[in-house]
Amino acid sequence: MPYYTYILISLSDGGYYYGHSSALEKRLQTHNAGKVRSTKSRRPFELHYYEVFQTKSEAYRRELLFKSAAGKVYLKSKNII
Repeated sequence: MPYYTYILISLSDGGYYYGHSSALEKRLQTHNAGKVRSTKSRRPFELHYYEVFQTKSEAYRRELLFKSAAGKVYLKSKNII
């Protein structure tokens, strides 16, 4: 089963949300349904970017990188954010 590291963009405030999941479309629906406390007030979201991994731990490590200062520099250098 593939795992995904994803970046969502809020259509209400233009901010980004970083996460990982094994069911990307279902997770996006969960965010947009207001069932995630940290994103409830920033709905709606669109999928902005994602990467696919073979293991959950790889996807989680990539999420942590995206959330770090070095990761933000990387994402900006690749014009992802």
